[in-house]
Parts: sequence; C-alpha cells; structure tokens
Amino acid sequence: MRRAMQRKRAVVFAYSSIGYECLAELLAENVEIPAVFTHQDDPEEEKWFRSVRELAEENRLPLYSPARLKEDEVRLVRELRPDLIFSFSYRTVIPLPILESASLGAFNIHGALLPRYRGRACVNWAVIHGERETGVTLHHMTARVDEGRIVDQEPVQIGEDDTAHDVFKKMIPAARAMLHRSLPAILEGAAHGWEQDESLATYFGRRRPEDGQIDWSKPARDVHNLVRAVTHPFPGAFTYLDGRKLFIWRTRLTAQAQPEGECITPGVVVSSSPLKVSTGTELIEIQQAQWSDEKESIEKLKEKLREDFREKLKGDELRLPVGVTLTGP
Repeated sequence: MRRAMQRKRAVVFAYSSIGYECLAELLAENVEIPAVFTHQDDPEEEKWFRSVRELAEENRLPLYSPARLKEDEVRLVRELRPDLIFSFSYRTVIPLPILESASLGAFNIHGALLPRYRGRACVNWAVIHGERETGVTLHHMTARVDEGRIVDQEPVQIGEDDTAHDVFKKMIPAARAMLHRSLPAILEGAAHGWEQDESLATYFGRRRPEDGQIDWSKPARDVHNLVRAVTHPFPGAFTYLDGRKLFIWRTRLTAQAQPEGECITPGVVVSSSPLKVSTGTELIEIQQAQWSDEKESIEKLKEKLREDFREKLKGDELRLPVGVTLTGP
C-alpha cells in the first residue's frame, strides 16, 4: 500500500476480468467503494471471465445490477457523493449526470490504444484488421464516449495466430498494471492527461453473430483474421455446405497457391487431408470445424465430404476443381 492519504470514495461500474482485476486493485489500494454496478450474466453468452459480482460480495460491497442506468441510479450515486467514478469493461453508457457527480473526475479503461478503435468490440475489430499491436487506454470520461483526455496507455502485442480471446487475456494484467501506475495521480486529482488527436481517430460499432459469415472471395489472410477474431468464446465464423451451417473455429495460412491450370471458384474444397479450401488468393487450411447441430469436430466434416464425393477420392485426397463449395445459405 502506498503512503497514507485521505481515503477517497469511488463508485465503480465494472464487468468481466478487467473489471474484476481493476476493482481488486482499488481494494488493494484502500479506496473506499460505496457502490459497485455490474451486469447480470447473459445465459446465452459463454462465460470465460472472472465475476465482479463475486468479488464485490466477498468484500461486502453494496452491489447493483440495473438493466439500465436511469434516474434512480443517478440519484443514488449523487447521494453517495463520490470523489471518483471508474468504469472497467462496463457495457452500458453511463449518463453524464453520474459522471459529473464525482469531484475528482470519471475514468474509463478502454480496450484499444485511443484514439484508434473507439466504440464497441474493439479487440475483435483489431484482429479482423490484422493489427499487430493494440492495448489499453485509461482516459477521462466525457459526454462523448471514448473521446476524453488520455491519462495512460499500455500496449499489447497481437501474434499472427492470436485469437481475440488470446488478446483479451493479455489485456487483463496490462489494464491492472496501468491502473496501479496511474492511481496515485488520480487520487490526488493530478491525472490531467493529454488531448486525443482527432485526425487519428477511428470508430467501430457492435458486432453481431451474423457478421461472422465468411466471404471466401477475400484473401486467405482476411479469412484467417475473421476466424481468429470471432472464434471461442465468441459466436464464431461460419459458412454453408449444401445449405447446412458450418462453423469454422480454427484455420491456418498455408501460403500455398491455388492448383495450377485449374479455375477454382473461391470456397471450393481442394483437399480433405489436410482440409484445404480456395480463397481469393492462396489456399487456407481448416483445422477445426463444427456443424451447427453437432459437437465440434473436423472429422465430422471430412466424413461428410467422403460420403458425398466418394467417387472423387484419390488416395487420401479429395480433389474438386468443381463440386463441394462452401458458400452462402
């Protein structure tokens, strides 16, 4: 614990593992927390992260989980007279009257290196675009989301085959380390930061499950980036075979050109072992897949190909200049 100072009061809005770790950091630094706002878990969402709710309950912190932040929540926070507001992976826009209730300011941790990748699903978008670096940003909260002055940043590297989940896991310790580093200035009211460069700003919106459909006419690297951006625990990239939905959970870039002398439409299976598909450029290998109504297994897909096109098998390979095509519904 750092040197003694007058204990500050902070109302915390938090969710997921970054929310858990940053709330733990505030507790470790003896910040008084009169209220924690979090979300009810979505039963349809794969839960891969630590629970802010459990941490708050373990520390007997007053806990609230409203579906929306309305007048009752604004009134409550004002009555608590916080010095600070913190938002850590909270999924709802916090009303301006709540932000303005904190005498020392309101601060958010955003999962990108602002001013790039403002908005939603910023880690997924960064992987889709093939970025090799992203990070976390601690910034002042204002009426305009993700546009406040930057207090601190911590970069995170993205490997060529990292999934969005891999990147999220790297961000968790980065976010806590950044908060630990910046907290003394925040508690003293001295975290002034610097203005964002609007000429560098980019914005991306929320992603939906249907956005995961693969366009095989795109370059192999673009297909690979989409797959790793939305693979587990996210809804997944998908395609169709004979009208049947097929999730593609893992791919590998091969740098292998399309077969010479053959005009192959993107999305055509050209080999079953390993399973390779044509794209707008090179072939790409599918390493893990799943029919929408079955358990995850690449072998299930290979069995389907062998059953439907047994007469075209040549040894252990399935060569289809025309035939099996992964495409739309």
